[in-house]
Amino acid sequence: MSNRRGSTAIVAAGLLAATLSSGMVLLVAGTPHAQTEPAAPSPPGSIPAIEVPFYAEWVTSPHAHRASEAFTHWNQEGAIPVACAKCHSTPGFLDFLGADGSAAGVVDRPAAIGTVITCAACHNSKTRTFTSVVFPSGLKVESLGADARCMACHQGRESSVSVGRAVSGQDDDAPNPRIAFLNVHYRAAGATLMGAMAGGAYEYPGKTYAGRFQHREPYNHCSGCHDPHAAAVRVADCGACHKEVTDKASLHRIRVSKIDYDGNGDANEGIAQEIEHLRSRLYAAITTYAKTIAKKDIVYHPDVHPYFFIDTNGNGTPDRDEVRPPNKYDAWTPRLLKAAYNYQFVTKEPGAYAHNPTYTLQILYDSLADLGIKVSLDLSRAKRP
Repeated sequence: MSNRRGSTAIVAAGLLAATLSSGMVLLVAGTPHAQTEPAAPSPPGSIPAIEVPFYAEWVTSPHAHRASEAFTHWNQEGAIPVACAKCHSTPGFLDFLGADGSAAGVVDRPAAIGTVITCAACHNSKTRTFTSVVFPSGLKVESLGADARCMACHQGRESSVSVGRAVSGQDDDAPNPRIAFLNVHYRAAGATLMGAMAGGAYEYPGKTYAGRFQHREPYNHCSGCHDPHAAAVRVADCGACHKEVTDKASLHRIRVSKIDYDGNGDANEGIAQEIEHLRSRLYAAITTYAKTIAKKDIVYHPDVHPYFFIDTNGNGTPDRDEVRPPNKYDAWTPRLLKAAYNYQFVTKEPGAYAHNPTYTLQILYDSLADLGIKVSLDLSRAKRP
């Protein structure tokens, strides 16, 4: 056995050992690559070395990055809390599914630290019939097939409902110290894809929003556009329909409609660029509103919780001494919170231009309009970007 195959088999055996010791079931299907060299006999009493299908792809995915913040954030606490365990550990997701013998649909206990999302999370007897997802808004989407496994976690943690609840009955333009920023969480791709069927962004009353964004088959499913094990975008497949795509960076040049959504006179730039320009305009509108209406300057940092801070020196830059939790922004008005939530929703979903550009443009437009910024289109009936 070559070094590459040998190391894969050894790591796979270790993965299987950890899986079995946790009481999980790892389904190992036949590998698509026939073994051409005989495996050396295993020492007595050891776990036989096996080759896990698609291991080489999985190990490159974010699901396998054991040292990442997604899997180490709770190391000092000694356990992953119930609220986080479902999406940040294999034991937690199996608990949510009921694959560990517990009730399905809830996580009953904290999960052990030191785990990632392994084969067992997605390949077990429960996921075969797991086809519906309840989003944070309370909206349930049925008949999702295998996409439900992805959307169970890639859906965010807040919604139009929770934002509306936080500001209900209050003066839209009066700062209220009881209002705190609501963070949608990272990569709410499933909620973006489903649009109004999930209600992930804040949807302004009286406005119409797009539902699920439809791609042509077989690209109307998560695994149609993403490798299901590596999670990487199938860039070559995109190029079959979108001739402008030659590499991953060129995905941002994709567009179908010739409508100039951002009003800059360029109807040939990619829809991702149209969205980015509107997102930048929204941030400018947020900072202007905070200064003039809330009477306290605001600044944003995409990588430091809780993201929005008091701009103490008013220079518009998230300085090091400003981006710290004690300096979190504390002059929220209902109108400001809604816009900031939608800004964060789009910022933390870098694939929004592909997952649901219509819904994304609509929430950006409506957020701008609510802050008093003139927009040029009614996107409630906009053509598909």
